[in-house]
Amino acid sequence: MIRVVLPPHLRTLARVDGEVMVDVPGTVTQMAVLDAVEASYPMLRGTIRDRVTKKRRALVRYFACEEDLSHEPPDAPLPPEVAAGKEPFLVIGAMAGG
Repeated sequence: MIRVVLPPHLRTLARVDGEVMVDVPGTVTQMAVLDAVEASYPMLRGTIRDRVTKKRRALVRYFACEEDLSHEPPDAPLPPEVAAGKEPFLVIGAMAGG
């Protein structure tokens, strides 16, 4: 099981507290994790990434193992610690403004 931490406003929308757990068969990638999150929580479709293009929303960032993975290819494997469930995949709402 993959651990996913969502920002507070998306946890509220999904009606969950804390981390969500999703099963990702095969290679654990950003795309596979987000596909599993959206399958389990359909109300999140279109909030983290565009519904059609599947591109990350501008003010959303992805982190794992203290690394910003936001600009990594969506089909690149996530760190082994995430795939093993030891570390979470974090979806962070970026701050804008000055």
